[in-house]
Amino acid sequence: MPAISLRTMLWLGFFAAILAAWIWLYWMATGMDLDLIGRPGAMGQRMADMDPRMDMRMPMAEFWPVFAMWAVMMAAMMGPVMVPTLATYERLMISADGTRAGWVGVGLGYFIAWVGFAALIAGVQLALLFGGVVDMLGIAKSPWFAAGLLIIVGLFQFTRVKEICHGICHTPMTYFLGHWRTDFAGGMRMGLGLGAFCVGCCWGFMALGFVGGVMSLLWMGLATLFMVLEKLPQIGHRLLKPGGIALIVGGLYVGLMAL
Repeated sequence: MPAISLRTMLWLGFFAAILAAWIWLYWMATGMDLDLIGRPGAMGQRMADMDPRMDMRMPMAEFWPVFAMWAVMMAAMMGPVMVPTLATYERLMISADGTRAGWVGVGLGYFIAWVGFAALIAGVQLALLFGGVVDMLGIAKSPWFAAGLLIIVGLFQFTRVKEICHGICHTPMTYFLGHWRTDFAGGMRMGLGLGAFCVGCCWGFMALGFVGGVMSLLWMGLATLFMVLEKLPQIGHRLLKPGGIALIVGGLYVGLMAL
């Protein structure tokens, strides 16, 4: 039996990590008595209605548990989005003397950028929780807040910032050619840069978790699918404005239903 190559082992490990993250999120959602859409059952509703200022310890009102949840979500949702970037680096390994260590560095740097965003949005969630804007499950209490968030993220799809960040994420080859490094440290440096542009491109889809609940597996799946489609070379650039229009219409609908 032929030995498994290092390349195969690394790719298998990469996809295994993504699968493990999704399994962990499913386990956490069911443990919180949420269905796949993110709607709470009886126990989940009691948790959602808890006051974060109570004396008893509640993990979803503390930074480190919330940060850990978001970090795993970043691995689950952004792992598939990272595949075209890693595949692009791999194609350059032969023509530009890249290394497998550099490939690992790119992936690690990319993930570190998103972990940084996980820390930021965990802080935002706690601020919204203690401000009475979302409940303990991260679900918006006011339909006006949900509507406004949908419209803001939809409008962002039309901005120059989105266009620039998406351009880098959509064609990572251009970024690699302009910032090429071959070793692990160089790969991590490129991964951090690409991850920062990816955060700039996709932050809004993460923030939309507050519309239906940050532990909604339906939202996670749909957001991941759309972000992957946005990165496809043939169709990605054609989805920006239609996606923005859909979000704005959704926000207006939620607002009208609240009247």
